[in-house]
Amino acid sequence: MAHQQDGLFPQPLLKAFSVLIFHILLKDVCNGQPQLIGPSQALVARAGDDVILPCHLEPAYDVSTKTLEWTRSSLDPRFVYVSRASQELEKLKNPSFKGRTSLFVDELKYGNISLKISKVKFADTGTYKCFIPDLEKEALVKLVVASDAATSPIISFSGIDKNRGGVVLQCESAGWYPEPELLWLDGEGNLLSAGPTETLRGPDDLYTVSSTVTVEKRHSNNITCRVQQRNTNQSRETHIHVPEDFFEIPSSSSAVIIGLAVSLALCIMLLILSVVFLVRRKRKHLMSKSLINYYF
Repeated sequence: MAHQQDGLFPQPLLKAFSVLIFHILLKDVCNGQPQLIGPSQALVARAGDDVILPCHLEPAYDVSTKTLEWTRSSLDPRFVYVSRASQELEKLKNPSFKGRTSLFVDELKYGNISLKISKVKFADTGTYKCFIPDLEKEALVKLVVASDAATSPIISFSGIDKNRGGVVLQCESAGWYPEPELLWLDGEGNLLSAGPTETLRGPDDLYTVSSTVTVEKRHSNNITCRVQQRNTNQSRETHIHVPEDFFEIPSSSSAVIIGLAVSLALCIMLLILSVVFLVRRKRKHLMSKSLINYYF
C-alpha cells in the first residue's frame, strides 16, 4: 500500500533546515559577538544646534582599544571621525567637520560610540555610518538639518482668469530647508489643481517656494495655502476667504456692448479728424486764390 507524504519535503529534513537557520541567526550571540545598534528613525536637528548620533553595542563591549569610524559616503574624504585606541586621527577627517565632531571617550569601554556634531549646518544632512572594522559591525544613522526660519505663506491676488471665470491667487513662503512642498486646499481640505511650484535656493541655502492657483466659483470660497516639509514634520499654512464679488466677471453680452462702444468712439474720432482736415485744406485753397487775385 502506497504511503502519501504531505508537503514537498520530508518532516525530518524540514526540522533539520529550521535548526540550521536558527543556528545562523544566533551565530553572533553564540559566539559572544555584540550587535551595533543605531536609531530606527531619522534624527532632526535645527541649524546651529549640537546633535548626538546614537550608536552603541549590545551587550556592552569595550571598544576603547579598537579602531572606530564614522563616515558619510557622499563626502570626499568620507571620514567624519576616526580613532584608534581612543586617539583621534585628525588628519583623515573631512575639513568641513574639523573641530566639530567628538566621541564620549569615557564611555567607549561600555560600547557607546555615539558621535557628537557641534553647530550643525544644512550641509550636514545625510546618512552616516558607524563602523567597527575589527568586529565587522556597522549601523546607519540618518540626519536631517532643518531651518527654523520658515515664514508663514503669504497669499496675494494675482488677477482674473476670464477663460475659466476664476480668481488667480499666488502663494509664497521663504526660509525653508530642506526643500518643502506647497499645496493648495479648498474649504473641505481637498487638493486643488495648481500650477507648478517655483523653487529658488538663496546663497544661505534656504529655499523660497511659490505657486499660483485659479479658484473657480464652484470651489469653496475658503482657500488654504500649506507649505510643509515631511522629513521634519514642519508645516506652515495661511487661509484666505475669496469674496463673491471677485467672481463677478462681465458676461459675453456686456463685452459685446463695450466693444461696440469703443468702435463707435473710434469712428467719431476719425470723422472729426476728417472734418478738421477738410476745413484746413479748404482754407488753404481760399488763401492761395486770394493771393493770386491780389497780384494779378
